[in-house]
Amino acid sequence: MAGGEARYGAEGGDHVDFRDGVFTGPVTGKGDHHHYYGARRAAAGWLHQVGVIPPRAGCFQTRAEVVRLSEALTGGRAAVLVGQDTVRGQVLAGMGGVGKTQLAADYARTAWRAGELDVLVWITASNATAAASGYAQAAVELLGADPADRETAARAFLAWLEPKANATPCRWLVVLDDVTDPADLNGLWPPAGPHGRTLVTTRRQDAALAGRLIKVGLFTEAESLAYLTSALGARNRHEPDEQLSALAQDLGHLPLALSQAAAYLIDAGISAAAYRARLADRSASLADAAPEVLPDGQAQTAAAAWSLSVDRADSLRPVGLARPMLQLAAFLSPNGIPEAVLASAPALDHLTRHRKTPVSVTAAEAVGALRALDRLSLIDHTPATPHQAVRVHQLIQRAARDTLTPDQHDRLARTTASALTAAWPAIERDTELAQALRANATTLTRTAEDALYQPDAHAVLYLAGRSLGEAGQVTAATAHFHHLTETTGHRLGPDHLDTLAARHDHAYWRGEAGDPAGAAAAFEQLLADQLRVQGEDHPYTLATRNDLARWRGEAGDVAGAAAAFEQVLADQLRVQGEDHRHTLTARNNLAYCRGETGDAAGAVAAFEQLLADRVRVLGEDHPETLITRSNLAHWRGETGDAAGAVAAYEQLLADRLRVQGEDHPETLITRHNLAYRRGETGDAAGAVAAFEQLLADRLRVLGEDHPRTLATRNSLAYWRGKAGETPHA
Repeated sequence: MAGGEARYGAEGGDHVDFRDGVFTGPVTGKGDHHHYYGARRAAAGWLHQVGVIPPRAGCFQTRAEVVRLSEALTGGRAAVLVGQDTVRGQVLAGMGGVGKTQLAADYARTAWRAGELDVLVWITASNATAAASGYAQAAVELLGADPADRETAARAFLAWLEPKANATPCRWLVVLDDVTDPADLNGLWPPAGPHGRTLVTTRRQDAALAGRLIKVGLFTEAESLAYLTSALGARNRHEPDEQLSALAQDLGHLPLALSQAAAYLIDAGISAAAYRARLADRSASLADAAPEVLPDGQAQTAAAAWSLSVDRADSLRPVGLARPMLQLAAFLSPNGIPEAVLASAPALDHLTRHRKTPVSVTAAEAVGALRALDRLSLIDHTPATPHQAVRVHQLIQRAARDTLTPDQHDRLARTTASALTAAWPAIERDTELAQALRANATTLTRTAEDALYQPDAHAVLYLAGRSLGEAGQVTAATAHFHHLTETTGHRLGPDHLDTLAARHDHAYWRGEAGDPAGAAAAFEQLLADQLRVQGEDHPYTLATRNDLARWRGEAGDVAGAAAAFEQVLADQLRVQGEDHRHTLTARNNLAYCRGETGDAAGAVAAFEQLLADRVRVLGEDHPETLITRSNLAHWRGETGDAAGAVAAYEQLLADRLRVQGEDHPETLITRHNLAYRRGETGDAAGAVAAFEQLLADRLRVLGEDHPRTLATRNSLAYWRGKAGETPHA
């Protein structure tokens, strides 16, 4: 290696080591070594190795952590290696399989062969007994201690490591590999000193280890490709780079998984594409994609290693909640799960069902379960970023799902969907939270789509699509509901209420995407089916009649729309009453149509009456109340009261910023209307400045091809012309 640390495909291995002329015995598993206790033997001189360094894994890749490790261990310091995964700049404190043992082995081997050490001790310290036994063996070999009294021998070795005045300095390195619990090292930490070094590998990242941690990351894309190319090339196997890169992505760039995948491809004689198809098969488990004989002397698959970590996490307080919490997170986005989802009422109910005592789990205990998983490096829990507080490697998620029966899998998928629904705000003021919830809904659908349609279509499917539309992504919302319409129709039948609901949303967002005629035609077809299936007085039928009238008006038939609104309003008053939301919506649409037919003053009067009723029924901050205020301001402007319209829009904008946030599409619409009315008051330059600012925000939020972005560009050009900037216009 040239100035870099070796990056490996795996950890551990079985071999017999005759390093530097000293027979150190056979090992099994992850660097285990036999201790031979017999008669007291003479103390060995320095330049002595105790225990066996695991062999170097094949086809390793260089990486940067060796520099950090070398710096951390200068001057007699101690270092602790834990695994991590870096996603969008965030640390996912890791799991088995990222190469911690191989990194430690490379450091120890390099330092030993470079003559930097007089004594090297390698101990597989999976518990306190194993650590003490390793020290005792070192005392037997180095000090001639009595092998029958291991406790005394261990204390003698630790005392021997203490730096002593006027004594010849001993340059030693103690490696404690695979520490399960930091508490096991209480009283067993090697002493600090200018000539000694201590290196620990562990999956734990408890507070007791803070300040000593060196987090080992996953392979980069380039390292993953180089590893797979080298590992397969060593056996005269060659695969297209794009397939190998895609395979690395499927495996999350985890070194251990990559090494086992390469071995499987070689042993089974299949292509990378075929292996990827096997991974994607949800009816298969990770075990089905593991080779029969593990490479590089590995003792267990990645899934088996993580299972042990889950067992340990489940034993931490709050006892018994880590496993069901991980199972819940296994259906959500590996790149960030909002903490609110995992602490929602459905999530707490799920955790309570798995508790051995009949006591309801609290939100604080749910967070405690996340902390337990974080301590074992099974997840990364960062409360400082609540919208992406939990990150889980995709293979850990797959391994967690593999432990579920089909019934458990489907039931838990719907529980996860309910947890998402419970965490979804009625008003998406926080656009980052909304985006995170949509990403998690997408992952859930991709992971367990079948379950979300049994026995009916889960509400989260509709929430996710409407959220897209409310965020301004109207084309994506249209595509979402087109897929939902086809899927519900296929799975539940064309006349199922969920299918009809999906058709309604599809038609609505089709209109919002700029196709009012297509929306009207779709609503007309839907209405015929709803009349047949649900009847003329069903609330959904009345809602469809209202939307059909609206989009007819948007398509140009204003008179027909007004007549339709009058009819549907009469029926809604009869069936649902004057204060029902849908009745109020019909009044809103009828008032707007009145203005469109030329009666702007009548529209103002109708909206003033409607506003009073919506404030009374829904509250002043309800989105539909805010829409009424927007419409009232618009028609005031149309009556010639531009100054009154500006004042109304200014007040409305302040409330929209407070209630819905600065990037909400309705907030941007209000800014557009305010800028336009400002121009009408004679402030063309002010209108230009406002539209320039708005255009930058709409490009950022909606994109350059969104209809409202194009409308802003059109208005900007218009008011530039009015301001005398004819060339710019």
